Amino acid sequence: MTNYVVIGSSAAGVNAIREIRKTEKDASITLISRDRDIYSRCILHEYLCGKRTLERLRFVESDFEDRYHVNWMKGENAIGLDREGHKVKLESGTEVPYDKLLIATGSHTFFPPIKGMAGASNMIGFRNIDDIEVLKEVAKTRKNIVVLGSGLVGIDCATGFLELGVKVTLVDFAGWLLNKQLDERAARTYIEAFKKAGVEQHYGVGVEEVRQNEAREITEVALSDGTVLACDYFVVTAGVRSNVEFLQDSGLELSRFGLVFDETGKTSDPDIYGAGDVSGLSPIWPVAVKEGMIAAANMVGRPAKMTDFFASKSTMSFLGIFSMSLGNVNPDPEDKDIQVEVLDKGDVYKKIVHKDGRIIGALLQGDIAYGGVLQQLIARQIDVRKVKKPIFDIDYSDFFHIGDTYEFYYE
Repeated sequence: MTNYVVIGSSAAGVNAIREIRKTEKDASITLISRDRDIYSRCILHEYLCGKRTLERLRFVESDFEDRYHVNWMKGENAIGLDREGHKVKLESGTEVPYDKLLIATGSHTFFPPIKGMAGASNMIGFRNIDDIEVLKEVAKTRKNIVVLGSGLVGIDCATGFLELGVKVTLVDFAGWLLNKQLDERAARTYIEAFKKAGVEQHYGVGVEEVRQNEAREITEVALSDGTVLACDYFVVTAGVRSNVEFLQDSGLELSRFGLVFDETGKTSDPDIYGAGDVSGLSPIWPVAVKEGMIAAANMVGRPAKMTDFFASKSTMSFLGIFSMSLGNVNPDPEDKDIQVEVLDKGDVYKKIVHKDGRIIGALLQGDIAYGGVLQQLIARQIDVRKVKKPIFDIDYSDFFHIGDTYEFYYE
């Protein structure tokens, strides 16, 4: 009987366990995690503002352990790996044997070396439930929160504080918020909406230094353009580092970002697999889920590869504004083979980027109903040049046909 061990209880690890159990009905599965709860990090801001309880953050069945017959070692921290002996070393002194191992330990907040920041007592990340428990208390007394970073996590953080009536200031070196998911035009819609909601925003600037008082609390944040911001609490969301410290002496291949694994999830050791944020490449939640499932399928002997375009798909809703981002929405302007088509009607903005007839990026805002058609066009690699109508008018009838069995097919 194969002994499977999974380290990490978030999107990748949990979905890997589900996938393993589909095939391995009687195998031993052990889950090792620092966390004592399984919860979605994507909606931590809703826990911050009180919209959700801890129970409603859970994305697994209430009987998860029993249903999947998992030996869950809660509150345990992996500190080493004995590859020759096939054992995971824990901080408690326990050694857990494995036949196949999945490393899905995720990542942690990276605090940049900003002048004056060392030792500050009123500084935190926005990565786990412990961070949010602190910030729930912070929101009761602090009124000037500075959030460093305006990616998905930073915007989640700002949104959570807004719900609590706390003044938030966003700071980012990038030229606009959500710069990995949106172009400048789509970002402007959110920038204006957050401005209207009372969020102060500073883009295209860095933090030169922070200033502390005698109590080691940050009271001011000085920006590179000379602006000085009042600060009661400093939240860092601008960067992460993969949790691979315990692997440094293991001999596993690591990059400067994190654990290296291929499209099957396999690492440099044939009995060890990786998935999720531990790669250091900051995959979004759906990608982590799929990487966990792909790795698990290969662990149990069902060949699978992570080749799906939707690794770069993001669907978001902030302040009642819906957006969907697929692939590369900010192509290289020097690439003459790239074609960009835009439909801009104010509240509704659509953009499609294609090269050699294949869509490589798309952006929908205000109306994302066209997303289903777009995903089919992308997944099936349909040459949009062959469809004889405007690109934003394409529908399923343009590339699906009905056969004798009344089933749709594409050719």
